Parts: sequence; structure tokens; C-alpha cells
Amino acid sequence: MKEILTVQGMRKSDAAAIAAGTPGRELMRRAAEGIFRACAAWQGPAAIVCGTGNNAGDGYALALLLEEAGVACTLLIPEERFTPDGRFYFDRCREREIPVRRWGETESLRGFATAVDCIFGTGFRGRPEGEAARMIRLINESGTFVVSADINSGLNGDSGMAELAVRSDLTVSVGSLKPGHFLNMAPDLIGRLTNCDIGIPPAERTLRLTEAEDLKPLFPLRPHFSHKGDWGYLALFGGSLRYSGAIRLAHMAAGAMRAGAGVVRICAPKTLCPLLVPAILESTLFPLSDREGDFLFREEEFAAALRGVKAAGFGMGVGHTAETEKAVRWLLQNASAPLILDADGLNALAAVGCGALREARAPVILTPHPGEFARLSGHSVADIQNAPVQLAEAFAKQYQVRVLLKGTATVVTDGADTRLVARGCPGMATAGSGDVLSGILAALCAAHPEALTDAVSGGAWLAGRAGELAQARYGDVSMLSGDTAAALPEAIREVRESY
Repeated sequence: MKEILTVQGMRKSDAAAIAAGTPGRELMRRAAEGIFRACAAWQGPAAIVCGTGNNAGDGYALALLLEEAGVACTLLIPEERFTPDGRFYFDRCREREIPVRRWGETESLRGFATAVDCIFGTGFRGRPEGEAARMIRLINESGTFVVSADINSGLNGDSGMAELAVRSDLTVSVGSLKPGHFLNMAPDLIGRLTNCDIGIPPAERTLRLTEAEDLKPLFPLRPHFSHKGDWGYLALFGGSLRYSGAIRLAHMAAGAMRAGAGVVRICAPKTLCPLLVPAILESTLFPLSDREGDFLFREEEFAAALRGVKAAGFGMGVGHTAETEKAVRWLLQNASAPLILDADGLNALAAVGCGALREARAPVILTPHPGEFARLSGHSVADIQNAPVQLAEAFAKQYQVRVLLKGTATVVTDGADTRLVARGCPGMATAGSGDVLSGILAALCAAHPEALTDAVSGGAWLAGRAGELAQARYGDVSMLSGDTAAALPEAIREVRESY
């Protein structure tokens, strides 16, 4: 896993490194060298668009490296205002007679092959205004190859939200990756992302980025001397006459069995069962009492359905009724294996109150999108988008649950151990993607109840990667959630390539 530091964490780490004896000027030089090396072939002439902070200092130091490499460059600055370390490198640029131009004298970036964005750093908040906004627009309209130093100017380093920001072909984060490189709008603004290590040890707890190699323990090579029970029995509760596809997607040999479950027990309303039978070959079917396609909660039926399972998922397509609320309360109080609540299971939980989570007998995994999380937490969707990590962590800690907050990048946290999963694609914004994810999560939680945070973050990675493979095959418009399910074997093979 790669370490990720919040903006405040990076600031503290930077200050600690300087206090320990590494001068800020040296860190600035290392940053410039990292940015220089990250671009395979610099094309000149290059416009280095600088602000007035330390991010600008990285740009001045980079200009010296470009000039030494024979790449013509021009510094574009708003005024002669510098940080002390930035002033040092700007003065060296003057000595080398590197051209300097004011923003006010710049009407376009025509004639430049590369634009380097050093306007704002990760500490920027809000909306760029005035000349800074104009320069960002000039960069975006230039048609040049755009390199952003540390983070795209205008992009929030913690949330990945922006009202106006640079669109880069390459972004080179400095010291550590930040949450804002992955969350919300970031993937639409960042072309390629890489990090340059400049020798700053983290001074506080880090977040972590889940990668393919982190999933290997979840998919060990299976011995010949094993049977289906070794890989997890699980129960999936879902479906209604209106949403008959949800439970099929969660199972479909797709979400659950393709992700490695040994046995899947599909628990669905009796009226729906004749519709499900043709699609369910490998699993067992457990009919639930219902009324006109909506299940009726019967304690003895739910108890029987849970018997012997190692994980359970509830909510996919069940609809929100009083019976759903009864079921959620009972499951929290009685399920002894990891319990995944999704979709209408989350809406029912919001209705009965999150205090019910304190009654949970087993580990609980919640899988909300921002709208569902708003109903659970009481925060607005805008609040959640602007602080997804902090709010997910606070909720998970308060109620002692694991939260999988869906988004452009997924936040997985138990309140102390927080992972970001930066896998997925626009084509997954289609009905049923969450149902497939729930099936995957149930399968991995059943197989690895001793490592639930790994299982949940790994499940999110696997669903996202399968979605990417499906989009490559069908395109972002035409792919369906069933295509994501069908791509799971290929995604798992990628994880296991090195075995």
C-alpha cells in the first residue's frame, strides 16, 4: 500500500523534516528534481506559471534544471513576491538570464509546447479569483502538455473538489500523495499521477492506497485437499418484484461466487423465486414470506437463513418498508457473522436510527454513496463531498463499524485504519454496480473474517478493476453492471499473476 498524507499531515511532516536538519531550500531542490525526472521528454519552450508561495519556488528550481538541460523556458509570475527559499532560486534564475514575464503581460500561452503549473500548492482552499483564475484558464485553453507541481492549482488537496482548476496531463505530487489526488473531481482533472519522494518521513498517521498486491492474501492458491465449506458459506438477502435484478447481480455467480464464495444462499421473496430460478444454477434458494413481492419479516425464517453462514449481505433491491426496518433491527441484534448493509438496508437503518448499530452482535459493514451517507450521518451531501475522509472516519469510530463510502475514489475505514481505493470508471455509474459490489464484499468477508478491513478494501478494488476491464470492452456508455461481474475472473487473475 502507498502512504497518503492529508494536507495538514504533509505540512507537519515538512516542518518536522526541517526541524530535524533538512533545510527547506534543499527540499525545494529535491522537489524540482523529482518533477524534472517525472516527465520523460521535456518539450520547449516551456512556460512555468508561478504564484507566490513555495509551490512557485519549486517552479524556479525546475527552471534552472530545464535551462541546464537545454530546454528553453520562461517564468510567468504575478509580482515579485517570494518565500525566502523561493527568492533564492528566483535570484539564481535571474543570474542565468532565464526570461521572466508578468501575468498581466500574458494574453495567451501560444508558442509554448509545455506549461508547468506552479500557481497554488496543496494548501489552497476555495475558488481561484482574479488573475490567478485567468492564468488557470489560459493553461487549460493552451493545448500544451500541462505538468502540475504537487497538485493541480485550484484542486482541494484533501477533498478533491474544485470550482476552477488546472487540467493536467501529468501531476507530480511532492513528498507524499494526498487524498485530493484521488477523491471526487480529481480523476477528471489529473491525466497521469506520480509521486516524487523527497525524503520526508510521515510525522503522523497516514491513510493508505490499496493496490493489486495488497489483495494477494485474499486469493491464495487453493489446495487440492479443500472443499466448498473452506471458502465460505454466505447469505444474501434481497430482491423485490420491482427490483428483481438486484439480488441476481449480487449473486450471479457474479458478485459472490465469481469472487470466490464456496456456497451462496439467496434469500428472496417467494413470489420472486420463480423468476430467479432460471438464473440461479450454482447457489441455493431460500424463499422468504412475502406480500405481493415485498418480503415479510419472519424471525424464524431469517434465523434459518443465517444458520451456518460466515457472512451476510442485506438490502439489495428489497425496497424500504416497515418490514425492512424490522429485519435490520433483528439482523443487528442476532447475526453472528459479518453483516453488510447496502441500499435499502441503509435506508432502513437511517429510519430506525444509527443508535441501533450499538446493539450489533457482529461486525457491521456499511456501503453508502454520499446521498445514503447523508441520511445516516445527518450531514449534507456537500459536507460529505468536502470532507469524505474525516466524516467517514468519525462515523465509523462513533458507531464501531466499517464504512465503505462510495465515490470517484472509495473511502474504507474503521475509524482508525483508513484506505483509499482509486479503482473504477465512469461506466460503473449504472444501475446494479452497488449490488455487484455487495456480493463481492460478502464473499471476501466470509472467506476472511479475521481481516475484514483488508477484505472490504480489497472488494472495492476488485469491483473497480473489473469495471475498468468491462469499460475497456464495451465503452463507458454501453457497459452494464453485469459486465463488471463478468470481468471479475480477469481482475482476480491480475491479482494472482505473480503466484
